[in-house]
Amino acid sequence: QVQLVESGGGLVQAGGSLRLSCAASGSRYSINAMGWYRQVPGKQRELVANIIGTRSTNYADAVKGRFTISRDSAKNTVALQMNSLKPEDTAVYYCHGRDIYGMDYWGKGTLVTVSS
Repeated sequence: QVQLVESGGGLVQAGGSLRLSCAASGSRYSINAMGWYRQVPGKQRELVANIIGTRSTNYADAVKGRFTISRDSAKNTVALQMNSLKPEDTAVYYCHGRDIYGMDYWGKGTLVTVSS
């Protein structure tokens, strides 16, 4: 049983920064991949960034150079540092985890709104 809880969403002006955090609880040691997805009403949920293990990272082209994902196993958290935010980054951001058995876990989401 794994639970993911996001925090750090809010309202920010274009060009500003925001840091999202996700805390894992439960049987978290079986999770080998963690990441962030985002979704806008009427559009499909898309991958923003993820970490496989502790070394391999992947970023969506739209956020490369602006967002940085990190994982802290000691604190059981994964964070997303978002810089140079754009209005098109506005979305609900979801923390995601996948365990070694192929099961997916999702947080409830946190809203990020970037004003122009």
